[in-house]
Amino acid sequence: MAGILYIVPTPVGNLEDMTLRAIRILKEVDLVLAEDTRTSGKLLKHFEIQNHLMSHHKFNEHGTSAGIVERLKGGQNIALISDAGTPGISDPGFFLAREAAAAGIKVECLPGATAVIPALVSSGLPCDRFAFEGFLPQKKGRQTKLQSLVEEKRTMAFYESPYRVLKTLQQFAEVFGEDRQAATCREISKIHEECLRGTLAELIEHFKATAPKGEFVVIVAGKA
Repeated sequence: MAGILYIVPTPVGNLEDMTLRAIRILKEVDLVLAEDTRTSGKLLKHFEIQNHLMSHHKFNEHGTSAGIVERLKGGQNIALISDAGTPGISDPGFFLAREAAAAGIKVECLPGATAVIPALVSSGLPCDRFAFEGFLPQKKGRQTKLQSLVEEKRTMAFYESPYRVLKTLQQFAEVFGEDRQAATCREISKIHEECLRGTLAELIEHFKATAPKGEFVVIVAGKA
C-alpha cells in the first residue's frame, strides 16, 4: 500500500500551540521534510522527536518532489513541515501536495497554527468573508496587484516584513484611501505580540514614530 503525505503545521511563535496529534505524527512517520533542517531540528528536539530530517524548500522542491512521491508510492509515510505555520500558506508545500495527489497518494493536512486567522479575528474587522493575499510582489506586478484590489469588498489580509511594512501601508493609503480602516498584527503568539487598529493614516503615523519590529500580518477593510 502507498504511504500518506502529512502536511503538519508548526507553531508560529509559542511552542504550546503545537498539537498532540502533530507531535505523534512527526514521531511515527518514516521521514520528515523540513524547510530549514536547523530550525526544525530545534523544534523536534524540544518535543523529543527523534526522526530523520530531509531538506525540502522552495529552491529544491521541483527537483526533490519526484523522489519523495516514489518513496510514498513505496509505502513510506512522510510529513512535511515549514519553519512556522502551515506548509503551503506562503510557504513551500503546494507543489509537493499537488504532485502527490496527482500520483494517487493520500494527502492529509492537520489543522493547526497559521498567522492569518488570529490576526484577522483580532483586527476587529469583518472576518466572515476575507481575501488572503499573502506577500505582495516586491517589485514587478506590485502596483497591478494593488489596483486589482480597489473594488474588493471583502476584508483583505497580507503578510509583510518589518522592513517594508511602512512603505506598504503608504501604498495602501494611496490606493485605498488614507481613511480606510486597517490593523497591523505582529509577532503573533509570541511575547511581544501586538495588534494596532485604526485608519491607514493613523497606522502610518505610528510606524513613522516607532520602527516596525517582527513579522507582520496587515488586515485592511474592504471597500464599503
